[in-house]
Amino acid sequence: VIGNKWDTYLDLLQADYTEGDALDALGLVRYCCRRMLMTHVDLIEKLLNYN
Repeated sequence: VIGNKWDTYLDLLQADYTEGDALDALGLVRYCCRRMLMTHVDLIEKLLNYN
């Protein structure tokens, strides 16, 4: 549901959007969806080192 919005969210943050404005721009208005992006920790690059 929101997995495809991660890259766009990061792009908006790089374009000096606040977290709230970026989430609003993505159409994420429910707190359950908003928390998924705001609390995500991107660890995939670190995990790939142990492969």
